[in-house]
Amino acid sequence: MTATARPRSATADILLIEDQPHDVELVEMALQRAEVRHVLHVVPDGEDALDYVEGRGRYEGAARPDLIILDLSLPRRSGLEVLSRLKSDPGLKVIPVVVLTSSREETDVWRSYHAHANAYMVKPDDVEDFMTALRRLTEFYLMSAQLPPRAPVERR
Repeated sequence: MTATARPRSATADILLIEDQPHDVELVEMALQRAEVRHVLHVVPDGEDALDYVEGRGRYEGAARPDLIILDLSLPRRSGLEVLSRLKSDPGLKVIPVVVLTSSREETDVWRSYHAHANAYMVKPDDVEDFMTALRRLTEFYLMSAQLPPRAPVERR
């Protein structure tokens, strides 16, 4: 089977890995404002994130994300651990991962890019700035950038 590019009119599957309900709500509101057809899947910790992308347990048969938005500060497994695992898996490493975090620490920025994050974004303090930045980011990845084709992913 050959993979084909995803048409721009297709619905995008976005995986948000975030444990703070307020930030989940802000992301949901920002995506509603975006000009992107999407389905948002939310997992609250690093262990659930890995189960989701690897199709284990209650996430068996879950949609392969077109974009992953990842917080660094997560329970059960850190965002950096999740990022490293994603980017070391041949079937998952092509999925764009945007780190969305409150950390401005240079070491977190460096470690994220060293682990092959596609972007690093500090959560703006202002709600409108937060929503505008996230809307622009998702519109870029899901409307302007050409994403890898949706191909069958071998899961462990």
